[in-house]
Amino acid sequence: MVQYFRYHQLKKGEHHHAGEDEMLSLMSATSSGYFKRSRPKLFSLLILSLLSCCLILGSHLFCSPSAFSLLYSFGVEGDGVAANVNAKASLCSSISNGTMCCDRSSIRSDVCVMKGDVRTNSASSSIFLYTSKSTDAVIKNVSSLVDKDELQHERVKPYTRKWETSVMDTIDELDLIVKTENFRNNHHCDVKHDVPAVFFSTGGYTGNVYHEFNDGLLPLYITSQHFKKKVVFVILEYHDWWIMKYGDILSHLTDYPAIDFSGDKRTHCFPEAIVGLRIHDELTVDPSLMQGNKSVVDFRNVLDRAYLPRVQSLLKEEERLAQEKLKQKVHSSSSEIRKEVQDATLKRPKLVILSRNGSRAITNENLLVKMAEEIGFRVEVVRPGRTTELARIYGALNSSEVMIGVHGAAMTHFLFMRPGSVFIQVIPLGTEWAADAYYGEPARKLGLKYVGYQILPRESSLYDKYDRNDPVLRDPESVSEKGWQYTKSIYLDNQNVRLNLGRFHKRLLRAYSYTIAKMNRRSHL
Repeated sequence: MVQYFRYHQLKKGEHHHAGEDEMLSLMSATSSGYFKRSRPKLFSLLILSLLSCCLILGSHLFCSPSAFSLLYSFGVEGDGVAANVNAKASLCSSISNGTMCCDRSSIRSDVCVMKGDVRTNSASSSIFLYTSKSTDAVIKNVSSLVDKDELQHERVKPYTRKWETSVMDTIDELDLIVKTENFRNNHHCDVKHDVPAVFFSTGGYTGNVYHEFNDGLLPLYITSQHFKKKVVFVILEYHDWWIMKYGDILSHLTDYPAIDFSGDKRTHCFPEAIVGLRIHDELTVDPSLMQGNKSVVDFRNVLDRAYLPRVQSLLKEEERLAQEKLKQKVHSSSSEIRKEVQDATLKRPKLVILSRNGSRAITNENLLVKMAEEIGFRVEVVRPGRTTELARIYGALNSSEVMIGVHGAAMTHFLFMRPGSVFIQVIPLGTEWAADAYYGEPARKLGLKYVGYQILPRESSLYDKYDRNDPVLRDPESVSEKGWQYTKSIYLDNQNVRLNLGRFHKRLLRAYSYTIAKMNRRSHL
């Protein structure tokens, strides 16, 4: 299950002091130690006064992007609290050579941009920017009171869960340091790159498919797609398995091999570096924040290009095996052969069931399969595992008309479905809001026909464990107020589903009718 519980208590706006809590969250982030400023408090007041003058007299007369980077921005990108600014022109979207700008306005992530002579030093977990003495006088004068060798010093943890202190405490921190160019004489380049770099971490919740897409791949696409593959990915907490698992996608975002920041001790030099990833919302891309109005559909097109060659190869192999199987069935009954031919010629719409083992499993899944087949679907049951090849899951869902699954991380695979397809999410007790926020709303943004099937208490295994009047059954929202771990232990870790097939039949029949109508329209084009 995704770990957005505390953040989305704020986002839901259901608490009386939600705005106050959000401010406390930001203040907590400031004091947690995962980003720090090397500025005396008195001088911070002077800088604030300077910024006020800039805002009054015009930033084009007195302020550079670097000067603004010394203070927090007050707009929150993509989190519903945005300032009245040009959404596509983020704080650090355009900076001059030899400067560093940090955008800390989002509750989800910090992003710093360094432009000029950028050099890595993995031994000290640092990235240096060397600049000429003619660099902005404001930055130079401010920094001279902090460290005589450093013009500017920022600290960033390049992971997209800034608001969640517990996981951010596990993420490696980077020091971003601006120095004058004379200091670079002792910091020689081992590898010179002529394209920018994007630094990010694959630590945290990596290992959970929801987080791998939501916290990693989608933000990576958002941050890097405008480079048109002319970019190098530098990864903190590098995992070989992650590179192997997502190599097909990465190859459509960059033309260059990824760099293991900690494992590669060489000094890599870049003309520009983006440290941290931008993130918009759950499993989506906000076109209003993207150059060229790119959307989640464009991200899905990347997935299509990444997996299509492998999917075609798998289909050819399946066809070959099917032909061999038919040859072996020469002595089979004619009725069996007729059924196989009928399935192939009638082009029955394909329905995929993403099956779960353990908690939140559909205990009468076999009856669900039988009912779907009787309605007219060709059913495929897919059981994603940690070692399941993503191309196989993509191939199954990309060729399907309908997907059914119980709320959980595996629902992230709705991204593999074609826009216009039907996604039916079975929603166990206690997961109503999360199911819609994490998967329902993002699915609609992708263009899927989303159906949320909220189970009744009698369809939950909890019905046999608790009294009929127990809040666990009657009022799950009140139970959730007792905290994430308590809620998780009941609704996520110890609940299965036994579908009321008569009730579910109505949803499935509507999905079938919609699908047949869509297939008929396609056939007449």
